[in-house]
Amino acid sequence: LSICSKLCYAIGGAPNQVAGSAAAFFLQIYLLDIAHITPFHASLVLFVGKASGAVTDPVAGFFISKSRWTKVGRLMPWMLACTPFTVVSYFFMWYLPPFVLGRVAWYLTFYCLFQALTTLFQVPYSALTMFLSTDQKERDSATAYRMTMEVLGTLIGAALQGQIVASAHFSHHCTVNPPVNTTDTWHDTPSFPDPSDPLSHQVIYMIAAGVIGGVYLLGTVILFLGVKEKDDPYALNSDRAIPFCKGLGLTMKHGPYVKLTASFLLISTAVQLEQSNFVLFCTHAADLRNHFQYLVVTILVSAAVSIPFWQKFLQRFGKKCAACGISWMIPFAVMLVTIPNVILAYLVAFVSGLSIAASLLLPWSMLPDVVDNFRLQNPHGKGHETIFYSSYVFFTKMSAGIGLGISAAGLEFTGYKPGMCRQSNDVILTLKILIGVVPAILILVGLFILLFYPITEESRKETKLALEVLR
Repeated sequence: LSICSKLCYAIGGAPNQVAGSAAAFFLQIYLLDIAHITPFHASLVLFVGKASGAVTDPVAGFFISKSRWTKVGRLMPWMLACTPFTVVSYFFMWYLPPFVLGRVAWYLTFYCLFQALTTLFQVPYSALTMFLSTDQKERDSATAYRMTMEVLGTLIGAALQGQIVASAHFSHHCTVNPPVNTTDTWHDTPSFPDPSDPLSHQVIYMIAAGVIGGVYLLGTVILFLGVKEKDDPYALNSDRAIPFCKGLGLTMKHGPYVKLTASFLLISTAVQLEQSNFVLFCTHAADLRNHFQYLVVTILVSAAVSIPFWQKFLQRFGKKCAACGISWMIPFAVMLVTIPNVILAYLVAFVSGLSIAASLLLPWSMLPDVVDNFRLQNPHGKGHETIFYSSYVFFTKMSAGIGLGISAAGLEFTGYKPGMCRQSNDVILTLKILIGVVPAILILVGLFILLFYPITEESRKETKLALEVLR
């Protein structure tokens, strides 16, 4: 693969991360403090939206596996077709409708639509890794390019939305640094922005949504022009495509896949909880409301620059060994919860970025190895790649949706009041648990499961040799 092809492949996935980052970091606080939706309804939007995206994964995998080869490939037409609709749904997801009564239904509809459409893009895009090259090192290299560009996309999305949130979410009377642990929350003045302001959040959010929509279109065009999809290099003319339901049953019985998926669905849920509650934690529990956008940028810059490091690390020491880096965020996150301090917060942000980079790179680097292992055990079947990728994304999205729904429901239960400068002690304690305790437990359990993942560097080389003989 040429560097140009790898770059074009990587750029194609960046827009999804730009939009996903903006939603992951800021949609919850947007729904609570800008749209004035209750925490219960916000949890409903987040959970149902994630669930709709998750349900779309196996459906997308089913139809993509049935697709015929075209002049531009089997996967590329799906990505080209869904992009315009994704841009429209994303734009209206950040639009503040003039009515109040049906506002929950509005955000629920467009968030579900956005999640479903991004799934129709993400499943063929991630499966495309298997059709770029037959060489494992080339695929790992392309994955590293992709992860670097996706983290940069995440950085752009978070930085853009972060600057918007910094000016749109809080009035001046919230910046006086009031005491955090107070019980007079109910007598506080809501900090809702003035909707009549011509430079209010609504106009700025529309501009940001339009810019990100343009990035979507540009990324898809670059992907189409710069990447050539190859047909299954191992398939014989006599091989038949595995039926979707049968293939799904076989993947669920494939030991390496089950262990990898179980491990990273817990780890990805932990990362999602950190992302969605980090801004709320900085604002209401750590008195860092003037720093949160810079902390988010620090996390993502750290993640972007460390992807090449993790790529070199896993090549030298193995992929399972590289997973230890995911646990680095645990002690620092606990320290931030117990000792909220500006300097410590930036240190935590930097180390969290290192861990997030490892958690992003590893599953997508290990999944092709699992697919190769499955191919070796089922040499006369083809078309199983999209089944693996779609079901993996299904499980991770569903677990993240459940986690986000429970976290938002927890804020509702403890009495979160939208638009208030100060929240009750119960809300602050809930945010500390969601940032420190819950992610730590999920990461540790996920890493424990990963210990039993059977594919080592030696077995990976044996599989590569056997597939070359088969080819």
